[in-house]
Amino acid sequence: MVSERLKGVIFRALDLDDFDLKDATMASQVPGWDSLTHVKVLTAVESAYAIRFKTLEVLRLKSVGDLQALIDRKTNAV
Repeated sequence: MVSERLKGVIFRALDLDDFDLKDATMASQVPGWDSLTHVKVLTAVESAYAIRFKTLEVLRLKSVGDLQALIDRKTNAV
């Protein structure tokens, strides 16, 4: 399940007020989330959670749920 914290980070990065983000939501379905803002979103997530993503990890992401799972793995591994 996508956490409220992650939703907030994404909304701030994309300057969105609200959007119904679900596990299966893909970046292309979110207003303003395109290939250019993708980097902005990922950088904001890394900063908010004090983690770093590897290129291969990012390439494997297909949905917001995948991003949440990756964050959970990285923050629980610490």
